[in-house]
Amino acid sequence: MRRIITHNDFDGLVSAAICSFALKINFIVFTGPRTVSEARISITDEDVVCDLPYPLECDLWFDHHEANLEELGFRKIDPASIKGRFDMKDSCARVVYEYFSEKVTFPPHFEEIVAESDIIDAFKYTSIEEWRTPTPGKIIDGTIKYKGEPAELKWKYLRNLVYQLKDFPIDKVAQMPSVKKRYNSFMQEEEGIIEQIKKDVVFLPIDREKKLVVIDSTKHNRQPYLLKHLAYLEYPEAQAVIEVKNLFRDNTKTNDLAFSISLSLNLANGDHSKDVGEIMRELNIGSGHPGAAAGMVTCSSKENMLKEKERILEQIYRIFMEQ
Repeated sequence: MRRIITHNDFDGLVSAAICSFALKINFIVFTGPRTVSEARISITDEDVVCDLPYPLECDLWFDHHEANLEELGFRKIDPASIKGRFDMKDSCARVVYEYFSEKVTFPPHFEEIVAESDIIDAFKYTSIEEWRTPTPGKIIDGTIKYKGEPAELKWKYLRNLVYQLKDFPIDKVAQMPSVKKRYNSFMQEEEGIIEQIKKDVVFLPIDREKKLVVIDSTKHNRQPYLLKHLAYLEYPEAQAVIEVKNLFRDNTKTNDLAFSISLSLNLANGDHSKDVGEIMRELNIGSGHPGAAAGMVTCSSKENMLKEKERILEQIYRIFMEQ
């Protein structure tokens, strides 16, 4: 049986809705990038994979992440040899939509939802006010981010959401009772996330002007759920937000570190040379886009982890200020 295996975020759901319409596939599986990278999910040569790293095999692959393209190079795989499409667009949904538009006539509402996916996935807002405006896409994105329920219920909700996005305009989907109820729950959950961010924010001693907000969650024995962009509500003058946390495997905390960084809305329209993806590549710990990037560092012990955390954060700051 053919399946669509997609990222469990807004872009992944929109990509799945487009594929479902074009290919008449209704079996949807949601997962994250690490699960695919570590081959912890079975993917066959009949499956369609969206917004995720390229697996060992699949039928069609769609993606837009530069780091996943680099990974193909390390594996000596020619992207042109893979069925589907890779393109560095603002969203994977845009890649999928343009690919199938050459073969399928889509209902008019698909263009609107793809445009929302471009904005949300690339964080292409010009101000905090624009970012916080509850557009239909932002409302639906909030319901996807909501964590306050068992996994089985979430997967059922996401699957139904794909079908709704396939069949109805995005504004009608956002007004559905189940979506509105879940969005209200997410907004309450978000208040708790903001309070947690306040507790975990630190500034580097060398960062006297507080240009980089650091959210350090390494002190937690359980992985906290954080949305780092929310730090801009408390620190609107910051130029970037860095999140550093321990990696968890099978719900067990490890000494390995994960870093992610994204540019502030303050730099959205400015003339600058900041490129956080290049920072990760220069440090040889990861990759990403100019506006958002992530990396990982393996640590042998807690002591080594604390030293590496301090060293990497300081290097990120120094490279950022030199760009």
